[in-house]
Amino acid sequence: MRKVFTVPNSLSLSRLVFLPLLYFFLWREQFLFFFITFTILGSTDFFDGYLARRWNQVSRLGKTLDTVADMFFYISVAYFIYHLYPQAIVWNRFFLFAAFGAYGLSFLIPLILFKKMYTLHTRILRSNAVLVYFMMLFSFVINPTPLMSVVLIIFVIGFIEEILIFIRFGAVDQDTSSYFSLSFEKRLQDWFIDRPPVFKKLNTKQKQ
Repeated sequence: MRKVFTVPNSLSLSRLVFLPLLYFFLWREQFLFFFITFTILGSTDFFDGYLARRWNQVSRLGKTLDTVADMFFYISVAYFIYHLYPQAIVWNRFFLFAAFGAYGLSFLIPLILFKKMYTLHTRILRSNAVLVYFMMLFSFVINPTPLMSVVLIIFVIGFIEEILIFIRFGAVDQDTSSYFSLSFEKRLQDWFIDRPPVFKKLNTKQKQ
């Protein structure tokens, strides 16, 4: 039970449990409470992963909770932006359709290939999650339309990278950083397997 009720898992779960509060404050136009609650809940996306790695509490359940919480939280952000700034959504509608299309495919491909829901926390997607967080906060002081365009384009790139990783490398570790890092590791492994004869001779001498 201790492994289930860890601090990182509780932080991920809190992002789901308290998400309805944001809708409540938004619909009642209590924007100060909305801003404060969003700031706190959004920050848990950083702290749950950081503490899990720091305290060696990384688990499959934790990764699943984090993925589900992120899915609901960032889809909610799209609604919040639509509610507060509908013109930003209208202007970015093509980018939005592309992002959600790529997002859907990133879920569909592993379901077809591995028969399970499977997502990655690549460097691009993690950095974009931070951008989404700050986009919502900055939307109270600046026009969110151009920043939203940037966020959606990066999301499309991140989901396409995730799909390519699934297709080429299979069910890799969820914390894989990028397609290029996997490709480099694979080339390095292949090089050592088929290394030049001079290295094979050196290896043989060392064994003797």
